[in-house]
Amino acid sequence: MTRRRLLLLTLVIFAATLGSGCSYNTLTTKHENVKAKWSNVEVNLQRRSDLLNNLIETAKLAGVQEQEVFGKIAEARSRLLNATQQTPQGEGGDKTPEQKQAVIDAANSFGGTVGRLLVLQEQYPQLKSNENFLKAQDEVVGTENRIAIARKDYNEAVQDYNTTRARFPAVISAKMFGFKEEPYFKAEEGATQVPKIDSNSLRPQPPAPAPTR
Repeated sequence: MTRRRLLLLTLVIFAATLGSGCSYNTLTTKHENVKAKWSNVEVNLQRRSDLLNNLIETAKLAGVQEQEVFGKIAEARSRLLNATQQTPQGEGGDKTPEQKQAVIDAANSFGGTVGRLLVLQEQYPQLKSNENFLKAQDEVVGTENRIAIARKDYNEAVQDYNTTRARFPAVISAKMFGFKEEPYFKAEEGATQVPKIDSNSLRPQPPAPAPTR
């Protein structure tokens, strides 16, 4: 190897090392922003969970007996709480991308149950005059808006971070220091649509009469 080539190789290595160092700081800053935005998402998901539980209890006190709906909501709520309360396994006390994806999946499943409970108001007139139910219902609707904003802010932070991570020379730092790609919070298709519920179809049907001989 000639002296000139050796000097050129040294300069390339120096530049790559210098660039990687700068990229590390940039990636750290952008990843911290992702963490902050994710925290806002989880706070609002927890708020939704608590409010929906209040709605369920109010509906039960009002004599609503839609056990299938309540059961599905309880199951989805439990899955969401398990996902959000799981001990972070990433760097710096952050959840890993896989853990965040589990929360996203659980949140989408739980979000689909919101409309199931709210629509019961149409089948039970007493809920329309129940002040506690109506107040909690308004809070849930407001929380859904907060979640939408928090999800948008998080996705914008993820886009900024992932784009920077994929570019040279940041991609070198990402591989060297273990900066992983972060998942987007994508709602499932149809998750925002309020389901139609026939309360009669949810109640256990009486057994068919035995055939006469």
